[in-house]
Amino acid sequence: MVKRVAIIGAGVSGLASIRCCLEEGLEPTCFERSNEVGGLWEFSDHSEEGRASIYKSVFTNSSKEMMCFPDFPYPDDYPNYMHQSKVQEYIKTFAQKNNLLRYIQFETLVTSIKKCPNFLVTGQWEIVSEKDEKQESTIFDAVMICSGHHVYPNLPTDSFPGLDRFQGHFLHSRDYKGPEVYKGKRVLVIGLGNSGCDIAVELSHLVTQVIISTRSGSWVMSRVWDDGYPWDMLYVTRFASFLRNALPSFVSDWLYVKKMNTWFKHENYGLMPLNSTLRKEPVFNDELPSRILCGTVSIKPNVKEFTETSAVFEDGTVFEAIDYVIFATGYGYAYPFLDDSIIKSRNNEVTLFKGIFPPFLEKPTLAVIGLVQSLGATIPTADLQARWVVKVFANSCTLPTTNEMMDDIEEKMGKKLKCVFFCFLRFGQSQTLQTDYITYMDELGSFIGAKPNIPWLFLTDPQLALEVYFGPCSPYQFRLMGPGKWDGARNAILTQWDRTLKPTRTRAVSEAKRPQPFYNLLKILLFPVLLLAVLLAFY
Repeated sequence: MVKRVAIIGAGVSGLASIRCCLEEGLEPTCFERSNEVGGLWEFSDHSEEGRASIYKSVFTNSSKEMMCFPDFPYPDDYPNYMHQSKVQEYIKTFAQKNNLLRYIQFETLVTSIKKCPNFLVTGQWEIVSEKDEKQESTIFDAVMICSGHHVYPNLPTDSFPGLDRFQGHFLHSRDYKGPEVYKGKRVLVIGLGNSGCDIAVELSHLVTQVIISTRSGSWVMSRVWDDGYPWDMLYVTRFASFLRNALPSFVSDWLYVKKMNTWFKHENYGLMPLNSTLRKEPVFNDELPSRILCGTVSIKPNVKEFTETSAVFEDGTVFEAIDYVIFATGYGYAYPFLDDSIIKSRNNEVTLFKGIFPPFLEKPTLAVIGLVQSLGATIPTADLQARWVVKVFANSCTLPTTNEMMDDIEEKMGKKLKCVFFCFLRFGQSQTLQTDYITYMDELGSFIGAKPNIPWLFLTDPQLALEVYFGPCSPYQFRLMGPGKWDGARNAILTQWDRTLKPTRTRAVSEAKRPQPFYNLLKILLFPVLLLAVLLAFY
């Protein structure tokens, strides 16, 4: 029987796991190699081997109402998109209010996780940890790996001929901390993801010239949408998810183009993806289009080769006298303390049921929290994953058979447009799992009885049902009913727009206009209906 649980990492996934273990009556011990909670969000002015690292100017791409713990809203006066320091402040407050710090062993490195000799019977694990150069071995009944996926940089030096003779400096984006050191320099940023765009835009205010090199392009999206509201409050809704999954892709893509007037996709700017499709994960950057228009950022295709001082692009153009090359090329997957065969089972790929459980493990006593990424926030996803995992550990929930889990994994991998579980970076294969946010959250919620029952809500609480279905799919929905229910969830859902407006109403000049997503969607759908009527009239 599972009682003692080892948790690796005290970021948001680790804190969620500690809290969920306590809710289920388990005994968690969390190992954190740094001296602080927060993981990725804890800024340091230097990067360290084996730790996630961010630059100082990072802001969130998810709004505060969509990225909170489901029973712990952000303060009303927090901005909708927060600087990393605000997120870290929130995370610390969450840990303190829930009395989680007592379960964390700080400045402790996990060096090994191995099955015990009697694993087939007990499912236990031997954890070897190190602190102050002293090692300690401890037996645990289960393990939750919460160390994240922004730790081991993907630096594809072999993909660029001539880089070995380049005389300038090159580094990965995880080592970028701020623009000051690059003042007056000529910088090439390789990669058109969120980090690459953020860094290029920030550098463009100080450097002599900055160029972004990209192989496949990207869709660039603003955080601010209709009437000044956050993008995810209007886009990540159950009704929008229904349309995305129910309509043919060409129809839903057309609706997106009509609705999402903040997409920046003009091919003349080099931003539209090759074989363009709206299914490509977008980049969030409010400033990049204007920096391109002002000429302070330029977009170029992939680098063909480097010389001693320059980069030659595939279109034949050359960027001369480069001082720095910054590789914003993502991260690789690695858990050096764990035997790869436990998580990787074929073609060196991550194979995890729902992105969490290794399907071939004889006993379901190891889980990975926070590896899955979606067009949604990490905090509520990790919270729901951890709630399911601890119930599996406690035998309150049962996993399917190995064959059934593998069938599910194969099915998900086969859905290239609707639900992509293995994404490919431009410079090799990413091990980060991706899935549709609402579909995935509803799957996890259904395992533990926490998925909102929409028909029942329409019968018993129509006001709440309308907000749940047509409004933003905020984290509170997954603490609304079932095990782990939070009594404040209903009120949090009905007041979420008030908290969204609060930090923007510092000079109120009129009554705030709340979004009406159902009315807006009806307007969008009206045009194809009228077009169909005209066609039928003529034919």
